[in-house]
Amino acid sequence: MSIKVMIAEDEKLAREELEYLLSSYNDLELIPSVTNGKDLLEKYEEYCPDVIFLDIQMPELEGMFVAKQLRAREHPPLIVFTTAYEHYAVEAFRLKAIDYLLKPYSEQRLEEAINRIRTEIKRLREQAKKEATAPETKTSPSREIQRIGKLLIDDGERLSVVDPASILYVVREDRLLKIHTATKIYTSKLTLQELEEKLAPYNFFRPHRSYLVNLNFVEEITPWFNGAYNLTLQHRQKTKIPVSRTAAKELLQRLQM
Repeated sequence: MSIKVMIAEDEKLAREELEYLLSSYNDLELIPSVTNGKDLLEKYEEYCPDVIFLDIQMPELEGMFVAKQLRAREHPPLIVFTTAYEHYAVEAFRLKAIDYLLKPYSEQRLEEAINRIRTEIKRLREQAKKEATAPETKTSPSREIQRIGKLLIDDGERLSVVDPASILYVVREDRLLKIHTATKIYTSKLTLQELEEKLAPYNFFRPHRSYLVNLNFVEEITPWFNGAYNLTLQHRQKTKIPVSRTAAKELLQRLQM
């Protein structure tokens, strides 16, 4: 079975070079490339690539931010970061990247990356076969929610299906909830407590009575005043969210786990 590969690269020459190099591998299937992080998140659902060669510095949404969103999926793709700079390496491997390639590409290093990909894909496919043939066991309600991995949002006019991993934060405005993802804002008539219960199997935290935050996207926490804090989310807008004094201690403990 071939390995589906997507390239996310905004520089035309770099993208065409990588497409040319990867096309020489018979077991790789190149699917359409994208030029920015927003398109990558949209096209990912359509093509479901096994591996993504991801440029770190891209317009719309940065590569690191997109990688965090993809890593939170139930079956995330393998990520090979591509960049002209070495200083992103630590962050890249913290996100469990399969490899990290510097531009201009070395054919030897690319070969090493492909071999790592082949080994890991083989392991994942063998594991999936074992799980598919294993006896079915009962799961708890919370585990069942994780398996389904989708959230149904009713705004009174339509039902939207949203991946909880794509939610950055939720804020209560008047009597409605504004559910923010990287590409869209959804409206819900649920209470914040009701939504918090639905998202219980995921890594969400309530830092303030009006907010719910996906901890996977917290970039930094800064002191504010009277024992309160602000947290900054890692996305293009760098949204700042208040953290109450009563929630600060639990938040810091959660992030240190």
